[in-house]
Amino acid sequence: MRVVVAITGASGAPIAERLLEVLKAGKHQVYLILSKNGEALVRAEANLEKIKLYADRIFREDEFEAPLSSGSFPVDGMVVVPCSMKTLAAIANGMEENLIVRAALVSLKQRRKLILVPRETPLAEPYIINMLKATRAGAVVLPPVLTFYHSPKTIQDLIDFIVGRILEILGIEHNLYKRWGE
Repeated sequence: MRVVVAITGASGAPIAERLLEVLKAGKHQVYLILSKNGEALVRAEANLEKIKLYADRIFREDEFEAPLSSGSFPVDGMVVVPCSMKTLAAIANGMEENLIVRAALVSLKQRRKLILVPRETPLAEPYIINMLKATRAGAVVLPPVLTFYHSPKTIQDLIDFIVGRILEILGIEHNLYKRWGE
């Protein structure tokens, strides 16, 4: 599977790092887009060099000539994790300000899977409206909400739950957490 992963400047880099690690371990082809603020975030919350090793190709947000900006470049899905409210607003309102937004809009117009993992709380009305717009356009909005039915013991267990939910939407099998009823 070919997956685009974009990292923006909202807190949550450990989720992105784990997703990339699992995708790489599963031998999936990974295209990484780092926003300027996303790169700063990763430096503060995770390991940038490790994250870069998980990607088959890395793009900057200003690389509009990248193949990801065209619908003719085949990918199976895209995940924006974490997704800043600025990026969510740009996607929801079709404002192609950078490669992340352009690739997300290509995913929508091509009817490919687009998963947005917004990391903000509490939610102001404009955020909720933008989540609704993105959902209506075809995106899946997956806030990293804490759950406890799988009996997490560590922060890693909580991260794995969110990564598992992302993988399920992409159609990728995993065993990162115990499912309800198991």
